[in-house]
Amino acid sequence: MIDINKKYRTRDGREVRIYATDGHPEEPVHGAFKDFGGNWNHTSWYMDGTSVYSVKGADLIEVKPRIKRTMWVNVYPESVSLKILSVLWPSKERADNQAMSNRIACAKVEIDCEEGEGL
Repeated sequence: MIDINKKYRTRDGREVRIYATDGHPEEPVHGAFKDFGGNWNHTSWYMDGTSVYSVKGADLIEVKPRIKRTMWVNVYPESVSLKILSVLWPSKERADNQAMSNRIACAKVEIDCEEGEGL
């Protein structure tokens, strides 16, 4: 179900603008997609995001917000429980403050993923 308050792109990656989701029952979603030349082309979609005109690659895909974070993890010898390794800290200082005496490294972890990815 297409929601006018969410962001979409075409299946092949083109930018999309949704203008309305309450159009004619047979083609209720009205909007435009940017072609590869940078021009906006008006079109319609079904409520499930399928292109009404069967334009190749023009079906809608929701664009979820990206999560970008830098975190820190304390690394211990293999003999230490994996539960300790699973704790990510928001700063190196916090990781340092929580470190046990047998820590062998403090690793920086860059997270860059779509919201909900991997769930």
